[in-house]
Formats: sequence, structure tokens, C-alpha cells
Amino acid sequence: MKKVTVTLPEELVEALGSAAHEDGVPLSRLVARAAESELRRRVGRRLVADWQAEHGAFTVEEIAAARAEMAAADAEAFDVSGPAAA
Repeated sequence: MKKVTVTLPEELVEALGSAAHEDGVPLSRLVARAAESELRRRVGRRLVADWQAEHGAFTVEEIAAARAEMAAADAEAFDVSGPAAA
């Protein structure tokens, strides 16, 4: 681990602190997870851009199919079911 100093708006720090408290984790862990998520998104965007550079842009149909597949995976992973999920 390495300790670093960052400057954030006070309101953001308060909101992050509340979220960390709700999750029962230290603020540093919540911030680290957020940073890791951002880095994963960047890798994903880079992979998509590389694929499209080689194969062409995704079609509307391909994007719709991918969104449907992601929604189904989310529903399964988060056990989204019943009337409230509709």
C-alpha cells in the first residue's frame, strides 16, 4: 500500500464518507474500488475502439443485442426478478 494525498471538493468527500459508512468499509477502500472501476472502464473502451478500428463500427442491431445480453447478465447476477424488476 502507498499513502497518497488528493484534493477533492468537500461535498464529494462527505458523500463518499457516507457511502463508505453505509457499506461498512474504510473511505480509502471505497475510493480505491472507484479508481479500479474507472481503470477497468478505460481498458474496456480501448478494447472496443481497437476492435472497431479493425472491424468497423458496431451496428445498431449489434449494440441492441449487447445491451440485452448485459441486462440479462445483470438480472442474473443481482437476482432481479418479480414485479418490482419490470
